Amino acid sequence: MTEILAHTIADATKVSGLGRTTLYEAIGAGKIAAVKAGNRTLIPAESLRAFIAGLPAADIRMTRKAAA
Repeated sequence: MTEILAHTIADATKVSGLGRTTLYEAIGAGKIAAVKAGNRTLIPAESLRAFIAGLPAADIRMTRKAAA
């Protein structure tokens, strides 16, 4: 099996579950690294993994109705 080194924006949205706007905002803020290969924007796989690993834990609480 070949290790994926980088994702296109379209692939990054699929593998991460994040939207295009969120990815571009994170790139613009310097939270995700991006490189250019011609016209193609690539996100190194390790940068995407590190960004997701650094996100806060979800605080999901069940209401009494949902628990019943």
